[in-house]
Order: sequence, then C-alpha cells, then structure tokens
Amino acid sequence: MNILDKRTFLTKETKFPEATIEKIFKMIERQMSDNKISIKNIKNFGISCGGPLNSSKGIIMSPPNLPGWDNIEIKKIFEKKYNKVTYLQNDANACAIAEWKKSAGKGYKNIIFLTFGTGMGAGLILNGRLYAGIDDMAGEVGHMRLENKGPVGYGKYGSFEGFCSGGGIARLGKYMIEKEIENGYKGELIMDLLQGLTTRKITDRAKEGEYLAVKIMEESAARLGKGLSILIDLLNPEAIIIGSIFTRCEDLFRGTIEKILKKEVLETSYKRCKILKAELGESIGDYGALFTATNDY
Repeated sequence: MNILDKRTFLTKETKFPEATIEKIFKMIERQMSDNKISIKNIKNFGISCGGPLNSSKGIIMSPPNLPGWDNIEIKKIFEKKYNKVTYLQNDANACAIAEWKKSAGKGYKNIIFLTFGTGMGAGLILNGRLYAGIDDMAGEVGHMRLENKGPVGYGKYGSFEGFCSGGGIARLGKYMIEKEIENGYKGELIMDLLQGLTTRKITDRAKEGEYLAVKIMEESAARLGKGLSILIDLLNPEAIIIGSIFTRCEDLFRGTIEKILKKEVLETSYKRCKILKAELGESIGDYGALFTATNDY
C-alpha cells in the first residue's frame, strides 16, 4: 500500500463541520479527476479522526481539537454522497494499525502505539487485533495521573499528557523556568519564555546543551518512563512504538526512560518489550486512514 497523491488544508479555513466536509468532497473529486479515477474505482473510504467518537456507528463526538464537531454522522454523510462503505477510526488507533501493518510494528501481535504529539493517546494491538474497548475509549492513557501535582493535560493536573505532550512540555518548561528565575537563572530560555515558549524551543535548546532545557526534558522523560512502566506491567506488550516528539528527540528521552524501566518494570516483561520510535513520519495519519478503509484489523 502506497500514497499516490495527497491534498491538505487547515480546518481553520472552513471552521464549521458542514463547510469542512464540503471542501473535503471537492478535494476528493479533484483528486479523482486529476488522477483519472472514477468513483467506480473506489472500494471504500477510510477516515481517521481524533476522539471521542463511535467507530462502529461512524459518529464524531465533540473532539477537543475540532470545536463544533458535535455528533457528526460522518459515515452516513460519506455513504450518502458516494454510495461507498466508509469506516471511521480514532486517530491513535489508526496510527497504531498503520505502524503494525506497514512499519515498526510489523510482525508483532502485541504492541502499544503512543501518539506523543499535541496530546498523549494510545492505540492498542492485542493478540493480533485492535482493542478499542466497549465505548471506543481504550487507550486514553493521557488521562492517567502520574503525580498529584504537575502541568495540566487532558483536564487533569499531573497527568501523563501533562508531562508528555507538546503543550504539556511547554507548560512544564514555563513552571520550571519561573522557579529557576527565582534562584537567579539568567539563561536563554528567559527570552524564549517572553517570546512564547514552545516544546520545539525547549528541545532545540536541550540539544544544544542548555542546562535548564536538559533538566526540563529529563523531567518529561522520567514521567514518560513511569507511564511506560505502568503500561508494560499491565499489558505485557512485545513493543511500544512512540511517535511525534519522541521520533524527533529520541536522544533526549532514551537514557532516562531505560533507567526508569529497569527500576520499575517486572524483569521478564522488561526484557520482552522493545521501545521503538515510529517510522512512518508525517505520513502516519495518511496510512492510518488508508488502513482504516480496509477494515482489516
């Protein structure tokens, strides 16, 4: 399976669900025309979207990153438009399927995929099948509380997402920089904080060796290790595949998480589980939608 053509646009260009869906339809039809493909050549449609959602009924249910998308019956809308079977899947699940079928997870029967991007979510492949839970809510690991205090993620102080996500690391950085300023810190992160602190700025500084940036990333890495240890002891996977921030900054996490895992995880489970970075890069979401269309998971 390969991607032959791709079109993108920002959802802020259309804002509302109806306008966004209409633009998607126009882009599909333009792609078919440009590639000389008829609707008769299309077998199924696959849609990968952030949750919460009901994949079996094909309903998008108020994702936090898509304001206004409240109970949108996307499956029914697509099937009415094109008369083709349409499948919907949570984006973390879809990415897990893609890495399992095509890349880093190929050959394994039990893997966990962690998004580690804007948020922290998981897709679970257990005994060679996707596990989504009774309400499509399995894998919401970002909601786990790792500490009683800490940055907010997924609406909870000290959550996995609070320590290990794009927004979470930026919030953690802000807190730690402000505490260090009280102790006399005068480093480069002060200017970054004034200009608008981001995870990218923190990781770039850490790679340069800036001591406070390194300290911030070590804090995030320690919580990543703690979260992984819980998942390994609970599910005994063969591999955990981590995407986005981890793929770009593995060197800032690897040493710390291995120390935590050796200390926290049952020895047999630790030895059996590989910690891998995702390999599909920026195309992972595209492959996730393609594999969703196959309904073979």
